[in-house]
Amino acid sequence: MDQRESIAAQVEQIARELIEVGSIQAGQIVVIGTSTSEVVGKHIGTSGAEEIAAQLYVGLEKVRAEFGFYLAFQCCEHLNRALVIEREAADHYRLDEVSAVPVATAGGSMASYAYRQLKQPCLVETITAHAGIDIGETLIGMHLRRVAVPVRPSIRQIGQARVTMARTRPKLIGGERAVYTCN
Repeated sequence: MDQRESIAAQVEQIARELIEVGSIQAGQIVVIGTSTSEVVGKHIGTSGAEEIAAQLYVGLEKVRAEFGFYLAFQCCEHLNRALVIEREAADHYRLDEVSAVPVATAGGSMASYAYRQLKQPCLVETITAHAGIDIGETLIGMHLRRVAVPVRPSIRQIGQARVTMARTRPKLIGGERAVYTCN
């Protein structure tokens, strides 16, 4: 297996782990933050690699197609961390669209690549995703629902980039007398 196949297989594996642990259902949103520069061992934002983005997308899309959740790809800081998402998801969640098209130098290689792959892509400013995968410490926390719960993937690095994942759960309210699940 060459490096590209390995990257696709690794991201597919961790995505499957997140879907299982996070109980992600069809129609829910999983945010993806990626620094392809970090994957190739460079400083974030310095060496975007579309061929790496393509392989990451292959692995993610395989799992998305099987389980039916929506993917949201975080752009870089030059687009204020806007997100690439299918218009269907933006409409379903009543998200406000923003006017921009991500490119490698303003949006990042992953967001730019994803934008060209989606059926009807659009950019939204914010979301509250049900779970997320962060490859290369891009800081996706601002796009997760409260309460975020860390998920420890079996693969802790893709290429040279650290992998962090989270699922979310509803807030536990009511104190010591509250009942949180129905039996």
